[in-house]
Amino acid sequence: MTYAEAVRTTWAPLRPDEGVHGIVRYATLAANSHNTQPWRFTLGPESIVIAPDVSRRCPAVDPDDHHIYVSLGCAAENLVHAAAALGLRTTLRFDAGAVVADIERAPAQVSALFAAIPNRQSTRAAYDGRPVSNDLLRSLEQAGSGEGVTVLLVTDRQQMQRLTDYVVEGNTLQMRDPKFMEELKAWMRFNESEAVATMDGLFSRTSGNPALPRWLARPLLPFVFTERGENDKYRACIESSAGLAVFVADRDDKPHWVEVGRACQRFALQATALGLKNAFVNQPIEIPDLRRQLATYLSLGRRLPDLVMRFGAGPELPRSLRRPVAAVIAQGR
Repeated sequence: MTYAEAVRTTWAPLRPDEGVHGIVRYATLAANSHNTQPWRFTLGPESIVIAPDVSRRCPAVDPDDHHIYVSLGCAAENLVHAAAALGLRTTLRFDAGAVVADIERAPAQVSALFAAIPNRQSTRAAYDGRPVSNDLLRSLEQAGSGEGVTVLLVTDRQQMQRLTDYVVEGNTLQMRDPKFMEELKAWMRFNESEAVATMDGLFSRTSGNPALPRWLARPLLPFVFTERGENDKYRACIESSAGLAVFVADRDDKPHWVEVGRACQRFALQATALGLKNAFVNQPIEIPDLRRQLATYLSLGRRLPDLVMRFGAGPELPRSLRRPVAAVIAQGR
């Protein structure tokens, strides 16, 4: 299979004849950390369970599995919209460390967020710098709020610059951490063949970088993937954005992390429906001291920030891939 064929297969529109397997496929198109796709789906007669796949953990960047449960929430949000389009109403609950979607028949509902699913992507490129209207900001704010979750939209340039400082400081600390860098490199896919072989990970072209043979890319990496170069890139990318979105949960626990994921995915789908792009800049969240400092700066009291995203109008980049549905479905409970 070529990379182009894999993209067409991964991001194909949902067909009614796919049934529940199509719903799972659409769920896997959700945003997730490092494109690790850290989920397992168990299909029951009246439910779908989304559980963490701990074999895909990233202990250096995500030691408490925060990003895993956020990723499960993102997948659950996609699942809700895909199921509705096929005439299934879902009720989500958190049980025994997993997200359970109870399903019942209902009239089909095709929403704008459902239509955005195969078009959403994390666009790690510079945007055009144009501001977003107040009406669009209100739509994004509504989509990004949820049960026990608030989204703070930052469009003031001075505040954006302060948040950029946190991003750069976090990126600097991470790039100086050998364990973080080894973990990141393990999820890098340097060319089309590697991306298709695994159907996961961070494919170079999805970030606007060239595809290279591994034998060439690996030794070149220390010279092109530098602390100063990455920090300059993050500053330029945030400066080119219309704003930043900070997602904040009322509590720092797994059920709320799932809700953060749902809110984040709704935000991304709404942005896509409005013709906007988005990308994560989560470095301040991934360094505990910086996370607390950011909470203080944002006057969050006892709450902590859970995710940081930038948004704005930007280009279309090559697509990331997803593993086949058969690879993410677990055998019965």
